[in-house]
Amino acid sequence: MIRPADLPETIPVFPLPGALLLPRGRLPLHIFEPRYLAMVEDCLKTKTRLIGMVQPRETPGGETRLQSIGCVGRLTSFSETEDGRYMITLYGISRFRIREEVQGFTPYRRCAVDWASFTRDLGQAEEDPRFDRPAFLELLARFFTAEGLSADWDSLKEAETELLINSLSMLSPFSPEDKQALLEAPDLGTRRETLVTLIEFALRGGSADEVLQ
Repeated sequence: MIRPADLPETIPVFPLPGALLLPRGRLPLHIFEPRYLAMVEDCLKTKTRLIGMVQPRETPGGETRLQSIGCVGRLTSFSETEDGRYMITLYGISRFRIREEVQGFTPYRRCAVDWASFTRDLGQAEEDPRFDRPAFLELLARFFTAEGLSADWDSLKEAETELLINSLSMLSPFSPEDKQALLEAPDLGTRRETLVTLIEFALRGGSADEVLQ
């Protein structure tokens, strides 16, 4: 278990559009770019084995910047293919706010980060007292049908509330901007409401961006 004191001031970051990691979620990644292969190798040498996932964003001038909030994960699974690629899994630990990007000699990006706003992430799984599971699953069934997606409905009916909402937030085919809104939701109830809004607008053929901007 990672405690607040274990969280470093500087972490390596992996900017990947649409890849959302949330606390206590699991994100599988296929690593093949040389700079990120180096990042994984350096990560494995550390005690905490932390990598920060963050959404990149394009500026009007074409420069790639980073969103201010990301989520750090602990590398919990690692395998190497015959041609030198890595298959890893990150377990979500805590969100962070980027203070500044750190210049150095690593081929990958690193950032100085602040954890103070997200101490709740290190606690127990969140609850959502207002969650109406039958209504949510009915909406989800319509969305999956419209998108041509399949699901193990028995597992969805039995899943813990946080696992259900966060897993769907991570896996649903929404834009990077929408994924960022799900990441920044202050609590599980707000994330569920945001997810429902995105699903409803997708079913109506509209753009969730129109609501979330």
